Amino acid sequence: MISLTELQRRIDSGELSPQAAIDRSLEAIAAKDKTIGAFVCHDSKARAANNGPLRGIAVGIKDIIDTADFPTEMGSVIYRGWRPRADASVVMALKAAGATIIGKTTTTAFAARDPTATLNPHNHAHTPGGSSSGSAAAVGAGMIPLALGTQTGGSVIRPASFCGATAIKPSYRVLPTVGVKCYSWTLDTVGLFAAGVEDLARGLSAMTGRPELLPQPADARPRIGVVTLDFAGAPEAAGGEALRIAVAAAERAGASVHSLRVPEITAEAWRIQPVLQEFEAHQALAWEYTTQYDAMAPKLRGRLDESKGTTSAAYDDAMKIANKARQALAAMYDEVDVLLTFSAPGIAPKGLASTGDTRFNRLWTLMGVPCVNIPAYIAEGGLPVGVQVIARFGDDARVLAAALFLETALKR
Repeated sequence: MISLTELQRRIDSGELSPQAAIDRSLEAIAAKDKTIGAFVCHDSKARAANNGPLRGIAVGIKDIIDTADFPTEMGSVIYRGWRPRADASVVMALKAAGATIIGKTTTTAFAARDPTATLNPHNHAHTPGGSSSGSAAAVGAGMIPLALGTQTGGSVIRPASFCGATAIKPSYRVLPTVGVKCYSWTLDTVGLFAAGVEDLARGLSAMTGRPELLPQPADARPRIGVVTLDFAGAPEAAGGEALRIAVAAAERAGASVHSLRVPEITAEAWRIQPVLQEFEAHQALAWEYTTQYDAMAPKLRGRLDESKGTTSAAYDDAMKIANKARQALAAMYDEVDVLLTFSAPGIAPKGLASTGDTRFNRLWTLMGVPCVNIPAYIAEGGLPVGVQVIARFGDDARVLAAALFLETALKR
């Protein structure tokens, strides 16, 4: 993979020009993307900016995020060739930091369940996951150093695990969703993919103007609570092994690690998450569902068909449960600095019929807390499996610091 941190070091020292760094990504895309299919489109003549902390950094943008310089098709024939007049807020933040928007990456239709044709960069017989399929695959394949995705259920953390990338789903609304096609306004969160935790920290800091997110000296040994969400079902063998390896590495590095049970209300929140998500989806996609029904992707259309009877009373009850669960979860952090759990049940599923299961992600998205995926294990077939570090809502600096600690421990 291409390290954003290393590119910045070389650019700052004068070893590498910003344009030469962009050209490296263009060459990698030309060499690899005909096979992997991570990009919907890209600018083969992309030019680097000369100023800003992200100068020379090529960024891929998930194709539900508006870009004025590229079409935004949302993985759907309904929007084929559609070009917004303005960039989304997060795209403007990248440009203001000097990044080069190199192209649009594939997404499942409206960031739902219908798979893309993108292949897993580590084993082409498997899915890269979704819905941020192209962003995860492009970073995992070493085409670009940074990409944007979105997560409503598990669409950043899970594909990052499958593709061997690091990724952050920040705290809810750290990154604005203005100009991002909405599925669920309570859940939708913009996230980043990169080669390493320090890369994520540098990218997120540059986009938000938050210097506290930059990597700090890793003196502190975090208190880690391991949670397994028994109500979500058992992981596959590879998912369990990834967590075991991560726990052992953290303990060897001196972290305090012990098992925790999440509050009972969180199991109820996990159960009602689809109620909240689909009720909002019916409103966010009302025009498409009403006027473009036959053109909608079949799995998404079927999901909306199944949930169209959801009442506002059921939605209100789900919101109350979610709010109670957020309060109960916050109290857990009196005992620990971060939580550690599965990023996905196991390896990426074989074939392209499924983008994988969100059961180990959707609670954390509903809680709005920051999550970081770290590759932990290479399973049979060369397929990566990650673990996720989770901090208290708003404590994105802490989750990055703890993730950097664990990443360093795993490398040892």
